[in-house]
Amino acid sequence: MGSRLRGNDISFLSIFQLMTTDTTSLPLTGIRIIEMGHTVMGPSCSVVFADLGADVIKVEPPEGERTRHNVGFGSGLFPLYNRNKRSLCVDLKSDAGRTILTKLITTSDALVENFAHGTMERLGFGWSELSKINPRLIYCALKGFLNGPYEHRPALDEVVQYMGGLAYMTGPHGRPLRAGASVVDLMGGMFGVIGIMAALKERERTGRGQMVKSALFEATAFMVAQHMTGQVVSGKEPPPMPHKLSSWAIYETFPTSDGKQIFVAITSDNHWRAFCKEFKLDDLLADPTLKTNPQRAAAHDRLAPIVEKIVSAHAYADMARVLERLKIPYAPLAKPSDLFDDPHLNEGGHMLDLHFQNGKRANIPGLPLELSNHKLGIRSQPPKKGENTRALLSELGYDTAQVEAWITQGVAMLPDNNK
Repeated sequence: MGSRLRGNDISFLSIFQLMTTDTTSLPLTGIRIIEMGHTVMGPSCSVVFADLGADVIKVEPPEGERTRHNVGFGSGLFPLYNRNKRSLCVDLKSDAGRTILTKLITTSDALVENFAHGTMERLGFGWSELSKINPRLIYCALKGFLNGPYEHRPALDEVVQYMGGLAYMTGPHGRPLRAGASVVDLMGGMFGVIGIMAALKERERTGRGQMVKSALFEATAFMVAQHMTGQVVSGKEPPPMPHKLSSWAIYETFPTSDGKQIFVAITSDNHWRAFCKEFKLDDLLADPTLKTNPQRAAAHDRLAPIVEKIVSAHAYADMARVLERLKIPYAPLAKPSDLFDDPHLNEGGHMLDLHFQNGKRANIPGLPLELSNHKLGIRSQPPKKGENTRALLSELGYDTAQVEAWITQGVAMLPDNNK
């Protein structure tokens, strides 16, 4: 990578000062992150750092991170969450492999791992060991649970959706349903990012790193807390979302005349007045029992059929144009595949040209961020297993003979079969 800023030699504040004066460097240029992660939670955490300019080194076992070989629902996870990273493939069961990782840790600012509880300790790379190797290291453990009685349990996204009430709230009565994306894995990963950033900031004052933990169960609890507080205020246990008691009169999907569906959200007094005036609902607009949003929400069963009759008389495109003009929120019933050609995502520059392991390419949504001084994109495609092994060992100061010997011995691996 040539000359590079090291996190141990530059303050966190200085990195952000850099972004305002040098637009060729991304905000986290100079930060090095070791990722020892798999599937979604760990890789989604570190890809945020990678996209923002950090040098993220993905440490993989000899067979590669297992998500590389996923099929079905998880087949696209590896390319999505591993762009802009470098791959170091070493055998941590060997003394030499552990020596390599130890040296890498001394050069790094943070480590992210989402292995099962106790795995890193068995490898000899738990927080207590690494804090001695590099006292400035931020160690981020992404787990199923934070401290407490459940701490040692294994967990998955879907498991904690059931435990935390999210599956109950998503499906209809008696039919719990996981959310249609890995929302808890992603939420846990994002809180890992927040924790690491906070710890890096504190390191400016103290000169020392610390352990950061984020967990699936607590992330789920954080999300469903809105239903808990709603119960406290209302005195009623919230029903699942398909049976929800809406806070608004119109907040639902209606059919259109051309066989499509449109979601309409009439959530404010301005929305209500505009809708009524547009469709000449003068009697409703003048009705004193419908003046406020709580009144209209209580009258949902009366109002929804009226709105449905109006919407169903229009084609989707025509109804969308009217709602757009009235500034009333609306949405089509889209499938994930519809986003490939979404004009806003594509014309707004929010899509990344991602290359897949099967040779295909596609435009895929990037980080949902805009920074005025930077364009966040792909600097490097998802790496092949061990693609950067030789270069990284050289950067760590090992000579060519030693590097080649380790490769020959199977301590360090290079790409094979483009995997």
